[in-house]
Amino acid sequence: MTAISEPAPVARNRRLEWIRYNPTIVIGSAILAALAVLAVIAPWIADDPLGFDPLNRLKKPSAEFTFGTDQFGRDVYSRVIYGARISLAVGVSVAVVATAAGLLIGVLCGYYRRVDAVVMRVMDGVMAIPPILLAVALITLMQAGLAIVIVAISIPEIPRVVRLVRSVVLQVRGLPYIEAAIASGTRSRIIMTRHILPNTLAPLIVQATYVCASAILTEAGLSFLGIGTPPEIPSWGNIMSTGRSFFQISPWIIFFPGVMLAVTVLAINLVGDGLRDSLDPRIARRL
Repeated sequence: MTAISEPAPVARNRRLEWIRYNPTIVIGSAILAALAVLAVIAPWIADDPLGFDPLNRLKKPSAEFTFGTDQFGRDVYSRVIYGARISLAVGVSVAVVATAAGLLIGVLCGYYRRVDAVVMRVMDGVMAIPPILLAVALITLMQAGLAIVIVAISIPEIPRVVRLVRSVVLQVRGLPYIEAAIASGTRSRIIMTRHILPNTLAPLIVQATYVCASAILTEAGLSFLGIGTPPEIPSWGNIMSTGRSFFQISPWIIFFPGVMLAVTVLAINLVGDGLRDSLDPRIARRL
């Protein structure tokens, strides 16, 4: 029996209807896609971000230097484009690490009460420390590097994901069909993977977008303070850090990476808000 495909006009109308009711996802995704493309093709559209040119120090934005130059004569445009690679890589990496670890711990805590009593106290202790201070402490204890920055930013984000997943698991675990599966002797591993885990995916995807945005901001803040990514790796945070002493005479050194940072975080939040509205059935019914 062959499947009957939808007529092209019907499929096109459905896509247009989806775009109409989810404009924030479309706009945010388009901005992020453009930033990702710029990051990928950076070697072809930008010069060496570490190239020094003392004869062109603190040049204003012009046709030759689109975003101007910094105090070492480095092209700010090239550094901003290459900085997109670091910021997006940190955001995505932290979102993956934090959500994966938080999902595993949250499911175990919500399903096993004995595990919950111990682990959640540890999570509460981690949450009691401001994320930026915890990240600073972890980075200072270990050698600075991109991988260390990702780990240091991920650890404070894990408890927030754990609490979200745990709350969902506790709600689902009390449902009649879960109780029936437990009473019938179904293995806990099967119950968690087949019945509980799928219910956590929708809120987890939304939370991952906010973790990504928070990670990008945290990395920029750490780099601005001089304890994030090393100076030889251009990121929006350390670009702004090198330009803060020249802000009054060369504001473009801070302005352009700051705009890129704000646009990126805004785009991620737009996607997160759109996913929340589309995946939450209570909100979707009112739209």
